Amino acid sequence: MDAWNHSCQSCGSPSSPLSKLSLGKDFFGRPYDRLSPSSDQNPRWYCTSCSLHKDFQRDFRDILSEFDKLRSGFVSELSKADEFRRASLRLHEIMTILNAPQQTSQFLNNRDVTVLMERLNTLTMPV
Repeated sequence: MDAWNHSCQSCGSPSSPLSKLSLGKDFFGRPYDRLSPSSDQNPRWYCTSCSLHKDFQRDFRDILSEFDKLRSGFVSELSKADEFRRASLRLHEIMTILNAPQQTSQFLNNRDVTVLMERLNTLTMPV
Protein backbone atom coordinates (compact mmCIF):
# COMPACT_ATOMS: atom_id res chain seq x y z
CA MET A 1 0.00 0.00 0.00
CA ASP A 2 1.18 3.50 -0.78
CA ALA A 3 0.29 6.61 1.17
CA TRP A 4 -0.47 10.04 -0.21
CA ASN A 5 -0.73 13.29 1.75
CA HIS A 6 -3.77 14.91 0.15
CA SER A 7 -7.45 14.61 1.00
CA CYS A 8 -9.54 11.48 0.49
CA GLN A 9 -10.98 11.43 -3.01
CA SER A 10 -14.27 10.09 -1.70
CA CYS A 11 -15.19 11.89 1.53
CA GLY A 12 -12.67 14.74 1.27
CA SER A 13 -11.13 14.09 4.69
CA PRO A 14 -7.69 15.72 4.87
CA SER A 15 -6.84 14.45 8.34
CA SER A 16 -5.89 10.82 7.86
CA PRO A 17 -3.32 8.91 5.82
CA LEU A 18 -4.57 7.78 2.44
CA SER A 19 -4.02 4.50 0.68
CA LYS A 20 -4.76 2.51 -2.44
CA LEU A 21 -4.56 -1.16 -3.26
CA SER A 22 -3.47 -2.20 -6.71
CA LEU A 23 -3.20 -5.96 -6.57
CA GLY A 24 -5.19 -8.44 -4.58
CA LYS A 25 -7.90 -11.04 -4.66
CA ASP A 26 -11.61 -10.59 -5.03
CA PHE A 27 -14.11 -11.97 -2.53
CA PHE A 28 -13.93 -15.41 -4.09
CA GLY A 29 -10.11 -15.51 -4.11
CA ARG A 30 -9.59 -14.69 -7.77
CA PRO A 31 -6.67 -12.35 -8.52
CA TYR A 32 -7.36 -8.86 -9.81
CA ASP A 33 -5.39 -5.75 -10.66
CA ARG A 34 -7.64 -2.73 -10.56
CA LEU A 35 -4.81 -0.37 -11.42
CA SER A 36 -3.69 -2.06 -14.59
CA PRO A 37 -3.35 0.39 -17.50
CA SER A 38 -6.25 -1.15 -19.37
CA SER A 39 -8.68 -0.82 -16.47
CA ASP A 40 -7.69 2.21 -14.41
CA GLN A 41 -5.76 5.21 -15.68
CA ASN A 42 -6.71 7.36 -12.66
CA PRO A 43 -6.15 5.54 -9.38
CA ARG A 44 -8.03 7.03 -6.44
CA TRP A 45 -6.76 7.57 -2.93
CA TYR A 46 -8.97 6.86 0.08
CA CYS A 47 -8.88 7.35 3.82
CA THR A 48 -9.11 4.27 6.05
CA SER A 49 -12.90 4.42 6.38
CA CYS A 50 -13.50 4.94 2.66
CA SER A 51 -11.01 2.16 1.83
CA LEU A 52 -13.06 -0.18 4.01
CA HIS A 53 -16.26 0.88 2.27
CA LYS A 54 -14.60 0.52 -1.14
CA ASP A 55 -13.70 -3.07 -0.18
CA PHE A 56 -17.34 -3.60 0.82
CA GLN A 57 -18.43 -2.31 -2.57
CA ARG A 58 -16.03 -4.67 -4.35
CA ASP A 59 -17.26 -7.65 -2.31
CA PHE A 60 -20.88 -6.65 -2.88
CA ARG A 61 -20.32 -6.45 -6.65
CA ASP A 62 -18.52 -9.82 -6.67
CA ILE A 63 -21.38 -11.48 -4.77
CA LEU A 64 -24.02 -9.81 -6.95
CA SER A 65 -22.22 -10.93 -10.10
CA GLU A 66 -22.06 -14.52 -8.88
CA PHE A 67 -25.71 -14.37 -7.81
CA ASP A 68 -26.72 -13.19 -11.29
CA LYS A 69 -24.73 -16.05 -12.85
CA LEU A 70 -26.41 -18.57 -10.55
CA ARG A 71 -29.90 -17.24 -11.28
CA SER A 72 -29.16 -17.40 -15.02
CA GLY A 73 -28.08 -21.03 -14.83
CA PHE A 74 -24.36 -20.42 -15.31
CA VAL A 75 -21.52 -21.80 -13.23
CA SER A 76 -21.19 -19.70 -10.08
CA GLU A 77 -19.04 -19.68 -6.97
CA LEU A 78 -22.31 -19.47 -5.03
CA SER A 79 -23.19 -23.00 -6.09
CA LYS A 80 -20.60 -24.14 -3.54
CA ALA A 81 -22.14 -24.37 -0.06
CA ASP A 82 -19.13 -22.83 1.71
CA GLU A 83 -18.97 -19.89 -0.69
CA PHE A 84 -22.71 -19.35 -0.41
CA ARG A 85 -22.41 -19.20 3.40
CA ARG A 86 -19.37 -16.90 3.21
CA ALA A 87 -21.21 -14.56 0.86
CA SER A 88 -24.29 -14.46 3.10
CA LEU A 89 -22.14 -13.78 6.14
CA ARG A 90 -20.20 -11.06 4.31
CA LEU A 91 -23.41 -9.30 3.34
CA HIS A 92 -24.53 -9.40 6.98
CA GLU A 93 -21.17 -7.95 8.05
CA ILE A 94 -21.46 -5.19 5.47
CA MET A 95 -25.00 -4.38 6.59
CA THR A 96 -23.98 -4.30 10.26
CA ILE A 97 -21.27 -1.75 9.55
CA LEU A 98 -23.46 0.31 7.20
CA ASN A 99 -26.11 0.48 9.94
CA ALA A 100 -23.64 1.61 12.61
CA PRO A 101 -23.99 5.20 13.79
CA GLN A 102 -21.98 7.70 11.78
CA GLN A 103 -21.12 5.17 9.06
CA THR A 104 -22.16 6.69 5.77
CA SER A 105 -20.81 5.06 2.67
CA GLN A 106 -19.99 6.89 -0.53
CA PHE A 107 -20.02 3.55 -2.37
CA LEU A 108 -22.97 1.47 -1.14
CA ASN A 109 -26.42 2.07 0.20
CA ASN A 110 -28.20 -0.11 2.72
CA ARG A 111 -31.12 -0.81 0.42
CA ASP A 112 -28.96 -2.46 -2.28
CA VAL A 113 -27.35 -4.73 0.31
CA THR A 114 -30.74 -5.56 1.85
CA VAL A 115 -32.21 -6.44 -1.55
CA LEU A 116 -29.31 -8.77 -2.38
CA MET A 117 -29.58 -10.41 1.05
CA GLU A 118 -33.30 -10.97 0.44
CA ARG A 119 -32.62 -12.37 -3.03
CA LEU A 120 -30.02 -14.78 -1.63
CA ASN A 121 -32.54 -15.91 0.98
CA THR A 122 -34.94 -16.95 -1.79
CA LEU A 123 -32.43 -19.51 -3.08
CA THR A 124 -31.97 -22.97 -1.68
CA MET A 125 -28.53 -23.20 -0.17
CA PRO A 126 -26.33 -25.73 -1.95
CA VAL A 127 -25.16 -28.74 0.04
